[in-house]
Amino acid sequence: MGIASINPATGETIKTFNALTDAELEAKLAQAEATYQTYRKTSFEQRTAWMHAAAQVLEDNKLAYGRIMTLEMGKPLKAAVTEVEKSAWVCRFYADHAAEFLADAPGQTDASQSFVRYQPMGAILAVMPWNFPFWQVFRFAAPALMAGNVGLLKHASNVPQSALAIEEVFSKAGFPAGAFQTLLIGASKVADLVADDRIKAATLTGSEPAGASLASACGQHIKKTVLELGGSDPFIVMPSADLEDAIATAANARMINSGQSCIAAKRFIVAESIAEQFEQGLKAKFEALTIGDPLDEGVEVGPLATASIRDELTAQVKACAEQGATVLTGGDVPALMAKLPERLQPGHYFPPTILSQIPPGTLADQEEFFGPVALVFRVPDLDAAIRVANSTPLGLGASAWTNDPEERERLVNEVEAGAVFINGMVKSDPRLPFGGTKHSGYGRELGSQGIQEFVNIKTVWIK
Repeated sequence: MGIASINPATGETIKTFNALTDAELEAKLAQAEATYQTYRKTSFEQRTAWMHAAAQVLEDNKLAYGRIMTLEMGKPLKAAVTEVEKSAWVCRFYADHAAEFLADAPGQTDASQSFVRYQPMGAILAVMPWNFPFWQVFRFAAPALMAGNVGLLKHASNVPQSALAIEEVFSKAGFPAGAFQTLLIGASKVADLVADDRIKAATLTGSEPAGASLASACGQHIKKTVLELGGSDPFIVMPSADLEDAIATAANARMINSGQSCIAAKRFIVAESIAEQFEQGLKAKFEALTIGDPLDEGVEVGPLATASIRDELTAQVKACAEQGATVLTGGDVPALMAKLPERLQPGHYFPPTILSQIPPGTLADQEEFFGPVALVFRVPDLDAAIRVANSTPLGLGASAWTNDPEERERLVNEVEAGAVFINGMVKSDPRLPFGGTKHSGYGRELGSQGIQEFVNIKTVWIK
């Protein structure tokens, strides 16, 4: 696919873009390197002022930026505006805390003075996805820039206007030219970028194959990577849980971003004694959702970002049904499309769907379902729930619902994930580290740990 904004609600091509020529790309790399040599010497006070200004630019233009996201990848406008607001939050968080997180850390040794100093690395390449076009970028950019690095963004090719708008935010905020640049290039250019000595490290949020490719390229050149990859997050519900709260949260957790979120709850692992009640409650929530044009107020579920995502999800649901899974609701794309207005007929819509009674050996056991499909697994007890939760190669987030203190401790200790939320929905928060384990990636974003990923942690020993 070329670099283009295509409205997934209508199939309309909004705008196309030419990829950077080799000469244009070289000029941007040269500018990044030149800017870094002076930018790295700026004070925290100066960077803080610029970063607070970036937060203000975001808030002042949140409706315009939200509309860009909605038109490019289909999230409901209200959610898009909320995403811009969250991006402003992460800017303010690091503006206020970067100096503290990167302050010299004293150590007690045989020296008269010894300490750890955190220093920037240089130009950091960010390869970012389309599903949260602003948030994913700002949670990288805010700490990277506050640490004294400069950023280069290779965004997903279906959100070029979002990518350019983000560069505009930093420019309007007063950051030096070259401190943050968007690179309109295809994925085939990434390996060459990584090989360039001016790129010091890379971060990627995306699929497992994309992460493996970037890590391999960086490994050949001894460059650090942080990877946040896919998730098939478990949502465990035990008999002691507040079932009404769990059901309401389950619906939100599965439908966030029309189901297109790495940390969306995907596998609902429910104790047998409450499974029927849970399934019927979730079915009622799903069937009450409003589907339509994401620009329309009140629409809760928009289209999937591309036709290929819808086709893959359709194939996954069909395969599970053919192998014996029960479709409690949804699953029928033609029936949904027939209910939508004619102007939305070319859109990439998929109905909120629940699969239950899923037999062992289906795609649901191992694959991520990236869309509005809930997979319900009934289990006899906590041991089985933990076993099912840990049975996939992925380990990003997990939500568990129980009011039993012993069960809570076991879930916290035994579920294999980068984050475990008890009686709440998994979400990213600037104040806490975010990332996964197993095939969901490595390294952390956000929190103090996030800003320390892309710095030289220098030991200083003075006799």
